[in-house]
Amino acid sequence: MKIISIVGTRPNFMKIAPLVDEIKRHKNIEHILIHTGQHYDREMSKLFFDDLRIPKPDINLGVGSGSHEEQIKAIKSRLKEVFSKENPDLVIVVGDVNSTLAGAQAAHESGIKVAHVESGLRSFDNTMPEEVNRIKTDRISDILLITEKSGNENLLNEGVDSKKIFFVGNVMIDTLLKHREMAKRSKILEKLGLNSKSYAVLTLHRPSNVDTRRGFVKIAEILDEIQEKIKIIFPVHPRTRNNIAKFNLDEELKMMKNLIVTEPLGYLDFLRLMDNSKFVLTDSGGIQEETTVLNVPCITLRDNTERPVTVEQGTNLLVSTNKDKIIEKFIDVINNKISIKNKIPELWDGKAAQRIVGVLLKNSSQ
Repeated sequence: MKIISIVGTRPNFMKIAPLVDEIKRHKNIEHILIHTGQHYDREMSKLFFDDLRIPKPDINLGVGSGSHEEQIKAIKSRLKEVFSKENPDLVIVVGDVNSTLAGAQAAHESGIKVAHVESGLRSFDNTMPEEVNRIKTDRISDILLITEKSGNENLLNEGVDSKKIFFVGNVMIDTLLKHREMAKRSKILEKLGLNSKSYAVLTLHRPSNVDTRRGFVKIAEILDEIQEKIKIIFPVHPRTRNNIAKFNLDEELKMMKNLIVTEPLGYLDFLRLMDNSKFVLTDSGGIQEETTVLNVPCITLRDNTERPVTVEQGTNLLVSTNKDKIIEKFIDVINNKISIKNKIPELWDGKAAQRIVGVLLKNSSQ
């Protein structure tokens, strides 16, 4: 059996790493890992491959940045050439980025089965590019692998055959649990002069928050108020950094004495930073999941989430981007007045990759 896995961004590697490990255990599977090159930074990639100890991709398509349409077109074209040469039995795509959709479409149009890891998640906000990618990918996937029960309900409501849906758990959590002890050896707290639970962590990359000056200024005003009470560590996403320069917000951020801006961090450094933080501010989907398992309060700077289990059972506080609501929630968190649920969602146990490979072996030939 020949399987091709497709990744394109940093979160994709976190999801594919445990699958690569598990596939290696099966001598009857030939595996090819393709990096589309949708996001690429030499230093970041080196840190990342070293941290997660996953093999370098067998093929790098090197598509680089571009508009949604440009990336999809370039990735599909190059993938079809690879598929024609390699003739795989199955293509695995993960998550909701452009590489996910392009990989699924290229495989589907080439008559190859598609397995979608992290299927069925829905924010019900079609202004989010990720939401459109998720829906389109699920429509053409043959094996839909879900992380939480809401995924099953969403897919059934969209008319997906229940026989195609498999509840397997969350591979992101496989990666986190495998590396949590190792992350404790990271020196990032010492490097930044931090004490445990004395700071917050911030990540920002959603278009609604960083792609317009108005949206970014709104977030900056919130940060200004919060950093007066607690240090905020802000590893900056490359696109976010570009927009800070584009909107002339460098000086405004520099004036915030307790806002510590850093380059993107390796996985282990970031995991230790999150694990020891008082709380996390984010617009990321994956971080909502990770903080739930780490039992760290997560103030989500969005109006919706595609991961409702993190709100229902975990530590995710879905607040919106309303300044007054965020400040109110922040004050509750730092004063320990917030009641946080800390139940680990079902099947978030570090064994999702084993279940996924079991499903793929059983269903790839049907």
